[in-house]
Amino acid sequence: MKNIKLIEVPSEIGAGTRGASLGVDAIKIAALDFMSNFFVHFPSEKIQAENNLLFEPIQSPYAKRIHGVMSIYERLSKAVCDSIKGHFFPVILSGDHSSAGGTIAGIKMAKPKSKLGVIWIDAHADMHTPYTTPTGNMHGMPLAIAIGEDNEECKTHELDDKTKKQWDQLKNLGGIFPKVLAEDIVFISLRDFESEEKSLIEKYGIKVITTSEVRRNGAESASRKALRYLSDCTDIYVSFDVDSLDSSISRGTGTPVSNGLREREAEDLISKFMQNRKICCFEITEVNPTLDKENLMAEIAFNILQRSVNVLMMN
Repeated sequence: MKNIKLIEVPSEIGAGTRGASLGVDAIKIAALDFMSNFFVHFPSEKIQAENNLLFEPIQSPYAKRIHGVMSIYERLSKAVCDSIKGHFFPVILSGDHSSAGGTIAGIKMAKPKSKLGVIWIDAHADMHTPYTTPTGNMHGMPLAIAIGEDNEECKTHELDDKTKKQWDQLKNLGGIFPKVLAEDIVFISLRDFESEEKSLIEKYGIKVITTSEVRRNGAESASRKALRYLSDCTDIYVSFDVDSLDSSISRGTGTPVSNGLREREAEDLISKFMQNRKICCFEITEVNPTLDKENLMAEIAFNILQRSVNVLMMN
């Protein structure tokens, strides 16, 4: 039986829309509304956020608040690393998706020799860099950080020396570079990305399992396909951005996109992954209750969280 540890990251400095830092509490409120004592069962740790930076002028327009993101990466990677070394399975509840780069760093710091695979369930590729970003928001960059990619071939911005130095520090966190190979990433439900990201997906031949493929063949078939593709990885991290869900149900997130997964499809997919012994960490991110009615997004996220953890506990 796995020992679960919850790691809460109430940070939203990587997002472009305000409110994601409240996502963790919204999920807890959903649990209370369902009269569930889920959050009493597991040890938890809260990572100190840097949301005060939202009130300060932006110093690095192509990597907004990157110094704050670095602080979170340092804290979160340590928490994830310590959890894994202490034989816990870390379940991360994060505000915005930029923190995933810190999660990945922590897994690698705990298991430096592992060949780490990533299952990225998300409408977006999150493979921008400060050289290519259309927004400067760092929640669009965690996978580029993990694979150590600048994507200079598609460069549209010149970086100042300070931003460049901080970006290089993020990629090299823990003294491990790169953390993940691009060919060890599987995207699920990816459907909204820019040409700069598309060029990386094509350059590395990254595996994409579309929403329609999940719907046509079923969650079990899609999960088998992803795991088979990552069969030579020793460990696998699953990152679930709630905007992978269809925009009809994912209003409570900063960047909803149509043609996404249904709630049951996402739940079935993730539960199937959690049955696999190589899965070493799970993250849920980008719930923003300020954009929502009746806390619907957080309720869906909680259902997925609860079922996933139940499956983990049974294996």
